[in-house]
Amino acid sequence: MQDNQRVRDHVDAGGVRTYYEMIGEGEPVLLLHGGLCTIETWGPQIPALAEKYRLIMPERRGHGRTRDLPGPITYEIMVDDTIAFMDALRLESAHLIGWSDGAMIALMVAMKRPGLVRKLGYISQPLNPDGTRPKYVAMMAQMTPAHLPPFLEAGYAAVSPDGPAHYAVVAEKMVAAWRADRGIPLENIRGVQTPTLVLVGDDDIGTVEGAAAMQAAMPSAQLAVIPGASHALAMEKPEVVNRLLLDFLAAEQPKKLFGAR
Repeated sequence: MQDNQRVRDHVDAGGVRTYYEMIGEGEPVLLLHGGLCTIETWGPQIPALAEKYRLIMPERRGHGRTRDLPGPITYEIMVDDTIAFMDALRLESAHLIGWSDGAMIALMVAMKRPGLVRKLGYISQPLNPDGTRPKYVAMMAQMTPAHLPPFLEAGYAAVSPDGPAHYAVVAEKMVAAWRADRGIPLENIRGVQTPTLVLVGDDDIGTVEGAAAMQAAMPSAQLAVIPGASHALAMEKPEVVNRLLLDFLAAEQPKKLFGAR
């Protein structure tokens, strides 16, 4: 897939002038990036997925090339922005693949507007503190923007229309959102019928047990654990992640010979 075939544009999504890129043909797949990240973090996935799908990659308010707006940033706001973005592009439905914050947003979209989400890729995001490694729960309680990895600020500075200095403002908003968020109770996802792939690294922020509990709670969920991988699993082991995503998104699924579900 040639990069010169990639669309780079903005669309008004419920009052947010949202930047997005689009490449490929076929069923639409939205790639939802992590917190304080940009489209570039999906770099290893784009060529593989764009061979078979129409990839649509928005950047949320205050992220990447989309300007920040006055007021807080919360998961509820980001969910509504994502729905507004899909409506603005006249997408009746699409596959949603989210990583970290993007995974939580994709799940919340599926819960709020299930008809919008054909399949859900839920990558590397604990559902709630019960599914989070204790050291990260403690870290989050004390987190400030100073604790964030430098590559996030560098990525923001490279592309943000608000300028490098505004990173401090957005970082404060996101840290406040993370510290206030208590996730989703496990019982609340039992009614989610959307076919879902829960993908986690064995050294991730979330525990394997927490990911397995999600898979067991959701009627149409699958679980994949990437060995030797962390919260950056999509960059650390892209070939494995890409293969799992392509298998999951495929229209035809192999029949189980000895399935227990």
